[in-house]
Amino acid sequence: SSGSGPSAPSASSSPHNSPSSGSAPGAAAAVGSKGITYSPYTKDHQCKSAQDVKLDLQKLQDYDVIRLYSTDCSGIENVLAALSSNQQLFLGVWNIDSNSVQGGLSDILKALQTSNRGWSAVHTIAIGNEQVNAGTASPSQIGSAISTARSWLKQNAPQYSGPVVSVDTLVAVVSHPELCEYSDYLAVNSHPYWDGNVSPSDSGQWLQQQISNLRNACGSSKEILITETGWPTQGKPFGNCVPSVQNQVDAMKSIVSELGSQVIAFTMYNDYWKDPGQYGVELYWGLFGNPDE
Repeated sequence: SSGSGPSAPSASSSPHNSPSSGSAPGAAAAVGSKGITYSPYTKDHQCKSAQDVKLDLQKLQDYDVIRLYSTDCSGIENVLAALSSNQQLFLGVWNIDSNSVQGGLSDILKALQTSNRGWSAVHTIAIGNEQVNAGTASPSQIGSAISTARSWLKQNAPQYSGPVVSVDTLVAVVSHPELCEYSDYLAVNSHPYWDGNVSPSDSGQWLQQQISNLRNACGSSKEILITETGWPTQGKPFGNCVPSVQNQVDAMKSIVSELGSQVIAFTMYNDYWKDPGQYGVELYWGLFGNPDE
């Protein structure tokens, strides 16, 4: 999805999504979260235009942190241009080999040069996303990727004094507590749906328990930020966890009331560029429904 695709027809003047698409109710329930994840793609996998990104960001004024996953589509530049002064970016480099880490950070540096805020607009730099969970990297590989990133930043962006982390699932970090040592704070994704046995309205308490498990496994007093949490609106049940708009609403309300300031809500729009996955849910976590509506 790199390159600049044709700009999507702007439909922001049309009425907001019908509730059945997971739009307004999920979005309203997520307000109170510290941040939200955002991917700058249209429904047909093209890059959104700067204007479309700006319209999207106008709907995200309630969030202190906007999490982006990659550097394509001029996404960082376009989000940065639309960011309000009290908002910051949680930026990521996807691949963890040293060339990718250095290349990704170099792309981030170039993007940040388009704004006078520069590195002050960055909340966190994240290296990798769920690689240990996926079995595509070992904890020690994550450790060396983070150290590559820190060295690069020290040399090329000495003005950045913010955190550098790796993101993995909470379950993976509990199983591999050495991951706790590498990051400046603990950045973990945790979704009650994938537990298979959580009632949506108990999601907040469940997440508190997960955080407590993580704290025990790590034995550290580092801060913890849940870098993704949400509930799908369509797809198959996983155990007793059923995708639906109402369940998404109940889950997000519960999570926000228990620990809103510690979570980044997942995600703004449905992700049609993803593989549906075994349970058919991967596309349908959007709190605002579909990207072009």
